[in-house]
Amino acid sequence: MLRRHPWVYAGAIAQVRGAPASGDLVAVHAADKRFLAWAAWSPESVIRLRCWSFHEADRIDETWLGDRVGAAVARRGGLEEVTDAVRLVYAEADFLPGLVVDRYGDQLVVQMQAAGVERHREALLDALCRASGCDNVFDRSDGALRAREGLPGTSGVLRGDAPPDVIEVREQGVRFGVDVRRGHKTGFYIDQRDNRRRLADLVRAFRARHGRAPRVLNCFCYTGGFSLAAALAGAETVVSVDSSADALALAHANAERNGIASTPHSAAHPPTAAGMQWRCADVFEELRAMRARDERFDLIVLDPPKFAANHHQVDRAARAYKDINLNGLRLLEPGGHLLTFSCSGAIDADLFQKIVAGAVIDADVECDLRARLAAGSDHPIRMTHPESEYLKGLWLERGD
Repeated sequence: MLRRHPWVYAGAIAQVRGAPASGDLVAVHAADKRFLAWAAWSPESVIRLRCWSFHEADRIDETWLGDRVGAAVARRGGLEEVTDAVRLVYAEADFLPGLVVDRYGDQLVVQMQAAGVERHREALLDALCRASGCDNVFDRSDGALRAREGLPGTSGVLRGDAPPDVIEVREQGVRFGVDVRRGHKTGFYIDQRDNRRRLADLVRAFRARHGRAPRVLNCFCYTGGFSLAAALAGAETVVSVDSSADALALAHANAERNGIASTPHSAAHPPTAAGMQWRCADVFEELRAMRARDERFDLIVLDPPKFAANHHQVDRAARAYKDINLNGLRLLEPGGHLLTFSCSGAIDADLFQKIVAGAVIDADVECDLRARLAAGSDHPIRMTHPESEYLKGLWLERGD
C-alpha cells in the first residue's frame, strides 16, 4: 500500500480491530502504526479492502463522494462532440472502487460491484444525477463480481423512467441500438470506440493504396460495432461471426439503422458474396471452415469475450487466444492487417503479445507490430493500479 495500490488482499491483513460490517469505512495502518489509507471493508471478498483515499485528512462522506463523481464526469467533458455513449465513472481509476457508470444519451447505467459503493448507493446516485444532468438510472449490478463480494445480483430501475427496449446512440457519425437491460456489460462495448475508428481509417487507407475495397472479417462481432465502421468506410465485403442469434439480430438492425444493405443471419448466403454478411456460428469452428473454403481477407478483427476470469483459467485462455489468432492469420492476405484483442484481466499485455507471437510463428507468416491498442480515454489507466488496463490489443500487418 505504500505504492498506493487500491486493493488489500485478505492474506496481507495482520490484525482487525473491532467487528466492521460489509462496506464499513476503516482506517488502514502499517505494522509501525503509520496511516496508509481509508478503505471499505468487504469480509467475504478475497480483496478485503478497497481504498478510497490515501490522505488521512480526507473525510469519506457525501461531500467527498460527490466531489469524486463530479471530477470523473468532468474528465469526460470533451467526448460529447464525438459520441453520446461514454463511460462516466471507471471504478478505481476514478477513486470510486467498484463503481462503473456508462451514459447512453440521457440514460445512466450503473454497476455497483463492491461493498463500499453499495453502502453509499443513494449518495452516489444523487451525485451522478446531479453531475450528469440525467434523471434516468438503470442498475446492471448483475455480474459475477457482486457474488465475490458477498452481494446479491441486482437489476432494474433506480431513478426516473424505465429504459426503452433499445436506446439509439451515435458514435463518430455511426448510429447504434443499445439494449441496456440484457446486453453484454451495460449494453455496448464503449471501450472499443478508438479502435473502431482505427479500423475505419485502415479501410480507407487500403482503398487508397490498392485501388480496391478490402474484404473484412469481424469475429465475435456482437452487435456489429467494428462491422459498421468497416462498411461505412467503404469495405467491399464485411463478414461478421458470432454465436449469439440475438446479438446478430441487433447487429443487422444496426446496419439498417445506418442505411447499409444487410443480409439477415438466418438467410443463406454464398461465402464469396459482397456486402454485409452475418454468420451465426462458433468462431473457432467457423475460422477452420473458412480456411477449408479458402476464404481470404484483407482486414481481420478478433475481439473475443473474456476467456480468463481468474488466474486459474490462464492456461486454457492462452490456448484459446493462440487458436483464434493462428487461424485468423492463416486467412489474412499478404499486406493485410489484424486487430486482435484480449479483455481478460488475468492475461497481461506481455503475455498476450507472447501468445500472438507464437501464433505468428506457427502460422509461418511475417508480421510487424504496428501499434499496441487499448481502451478509449474514458477508461483511464491508473499507474498504481495496472489492473485497470483490462483491454489489450495488437495491430499487426502481414508482410507481402
